[in-house]
Amino acid sequence: FISGLMMRLTAQTPADEKQYVGFATLPNQVHRKSVKKGFDFTLMVAGESGMGKSTLVNSLFLTDLYKDRKLLNAEERINQTVEIIKHTVDIEEKGVKLKLTIVDTPGFGDAVNNNECWKPITDYIDQQFEQYFRDESGLNRKNIQDNRVHCCLYFIPPFGHGLRPVDVEFMKALHEKVNIIPLIAKADCLTPNEIKKLKDRIREEIDKFGIKVYQFPECDSDEDEEFKQLDKELKECTPFAVIGSNTVVEARGQRVRGRLYPWGIVEGMHTHIFHVLENQSHCDFVKLRNMLIRSHMHDLKDVTCDVHYENYRAQCIQEMTSKLAQDNRMESPIPILPLSTPDVDTEKLIKMKDEELKRMQEMLNKMQQQMHDKEQ
Repeated sequence: FISGLMMRLTAQTPADEKQYVGFATLPNQVHRKSVKKGFDFTLMVAGESGMGKSTLVNSLFLTDLYKDRKLLNAEERINQTVEIIKHTVDIEEKGVKLKLTIVDTPGFGDAVNNNECWKPITDYIDQQFEQYFRDESGLNRKNIQDNRVHCCLYFIPPFGHGLRPVDVEFMKALHEKVNIIPLIAKADCLTPNEIKKLKDRIREEIDKFGIKVYQFPECDSDEDEEFKQLDKELKECTPFAVIGSNTVVEARGQRVRGRLYPWGIVEGMHTHIFHVLENQSHCDFVKLRNMLIRSHMHDLKDVTCDVHYENYRAQCIQEMTSKLAQDNRMESPIPILPLSTPDVDTEKLIKMKDEELKRMQEMLNKMQQQMHDKEQ
């Protein structure tokens, strides 16, 4: 009986379990700490007025960030310059808190002369980098607010035949500073064949002009096939053709968020009440939302921190070093005293000593020569 009991105890406690230390719980510790601290994400939207930027943002995050917005008429927009407006909202889902900041750029592309209309936007991104660099270099670095722009959704009008000059210049001015995700706005204006042709044209022009848009990271070899397929679909459907809607309509006996037309309903996304699946054949809204929120939000933040911010930080340090090296006011830690000019008497004395040493050297050489002759 005792031997049988010992055999059962030995079977329940294998040798591998005895060597268990406990660091396998580190992911759980990181998870609890991250959830307790919460997350932050800054999203910039840029494009002409009327492209559906506000509607798409509200549809993405199921919120209304623009309820107090005042729409300007044509006369008021004539003298309007590009503004930077921030909207911040705290969102909580299943105990996970997200501080979402939306940076809107009203006035962009609306003027008759849009020369360097992207300058206020690039200045704003640089200001956030500068503020983070100052906070990071300060004495108290415990509660640094990260207001760096992690992603920029750029809305391209569906009415043209590809990128316009302002689109090219905007993305080239920002592609070294922020992750750019191009979108085809109001995709319901186009047929599926037109959307495909416009996407191909935009991709060709992005490569032609050397524009660096956000690149999806390659899948790891240990990822499941479903994730690899989703990643492949994301890469193939860029730029995303999107439709936004704040209207809840009736579709197939269920209430969905979409657009109602005389010929039918375009489903944009689901309501949280009925959990209706989105119709992905109508637009790329679902793929954009999944990429932006569910699968690649952390990678967007990593690329911002490890690439764009590091480039800015390295440039700042290099400029600071060059400025210090060229600054005439920079003093040496060990003061160097100037050499005094010798007077006339001193120069004569030195010359006499040199001549005396020369004569003694000649006499010494002469004596050595005589001793050598005698030995022979």
